[in-house]
Amino acid sequence: MTNTTNEEINDTNQDIYKNNSSTNINDVYVRKPEDVVFNNIKYPLDDPPLKFEVIARFGKARASKLTLPHHCCTTPMFMPVGTQGTVKGLTSQQLVDLNCGVVLGNTYHLGHRPGPEVMDAVGGLHKFMNYPRAMLTDSGGFQMVSLLQLAEITEQGVQFQSPHDGSTMILTPELSMQIQNSIGADIMMALDDVVSSTTVGPRVEEAMYRTLRWIDRCIQAHKKPESQNIFAIVQGGLDSRLRTICMEGLIQRNFPGYAIGGLSGGESKDMFWRVVHQCTSQLPDNKPRYLMGVGYALDLVVCSALGVDMFDCVFPSRTARFGSALVPSGSLNLKSSEYAYDFTPIDSECPCMVCKNYTRAYLHIVAGKEAIGGQLITYHNIQYQMSLMNQIREAIINQNFPEFVKSFIKKQYPNSDCPQWAIDALAAVDITDIYK
Repeated sequence: MTNTTNEEINDTNQDIYKNNSSTNINDVYVRKPEDVVFNNIKYPLDDPPLKFEVIARFGKARASKLTLPHHCCTTPMFMPVGTQGTVKGLTSQQLVDLNCGVVLGNTYHLGHRPGPEVMDAVGGLHKFMNYPRAMLTDSGGFQMVSLLQLAEITEQGVQFQSPHDGSTMILTPELSMQIQNSIGADIMMALDDVVSSTTVGPRVEEAMYRTLRWIDRCIQAHKKPESQNIFAIVQGGLDSRLRTICMEGLIQRNFPGYAIGGLSGGESKDMFWRVVHQCTSQLPDNKPRYLMGVGYALDLVVCSALGVDMFDCVFPSRTARFGSALVPSGSLNLKSSEYAYDFTPIDSECPCMVCKNYTRAYLHIVAGKEAIGGQLITYHNIQYQMSLMNQIREAIINQNFPEFVKSFIKKQYPNSDCPQWAIDALAAVDITDIYK
């Protein structure tokens, strides 16, 4: 093993990234991850195209205004997932009608279909799907977990076999940024090395350090800093030490916003909330905090209390396609025969067009069977998520957030059986005596 210095490592990195040479990038990193000094690269703009203003606080919870190039959003905010330029079953105008501030797209899938060439030709995903509001694109890193059997991870990037056509694609930090620049999203996620949240051992540390190395390549590859923002993703699994190292490295680079990644993958909820609590306590107070892949109602309420501003999840739309409608008391399985003669709406207090025009009995007939069933229940479920986030925000502004939290939990868990992890998490931010 050669005695390569940290300075020489960084110089070699620069040559690889700038000249796109044939050097094997895996040969550059021959030492332990903790011995590698990262490039001293800063985010390219001190004044990025994003403004974040906290309007009100209650403990760690905050209500804010997030101004992006295409839309001025309010937080806490839920962002529906439109993996390939569509939230399944909904039109772009319906997303506007539902007051969605930001919709997600996925770099890996959009990179395959329709591809960056189409995005460049049409002028980006906003025009392609005729959506006037803000967008966020995932880097493609999550596919390291969801498509692991089709992926090989190296220092260069991730080699995927496409589930669409079997073709091979090497997703590097540079290519991820290139595709996301073509898509034109207001917020682009940096490519990170993602491992399952239940993974333990050296692989977690390896992934965290690689995430930090890749972040500098993302910064260098970003071609549109005046119109698109990069959010960095905090990794480190369930190890608080690794999470701190990752946050310190990312904060030094002064990104417009930060995401908490690597959770909601099967870890215990007790570990889940503690990692969220740690990250929201250490990330900058003047930047938005985005918790990736979280969308259950209880999680949204608890994590808002812990100081999270942004959430996304496929849950409300995916569960709708299986006939499940979200309501203040939890959910309704509309495929159940108990609704065959129920001529009331899903939720009599919901203002959405589905609850105004369709009964549970009708939805029982189409739920899980007809395309219209998934469309209508998806519309209602997104409305539920939007309304819940608005209620959280108003409670923070009106300084009655603990009362709202207790009311919410009593509706969801009327038998005093709220999960202990949620009670513990809320107690950590001084919301106690839930059932009193």
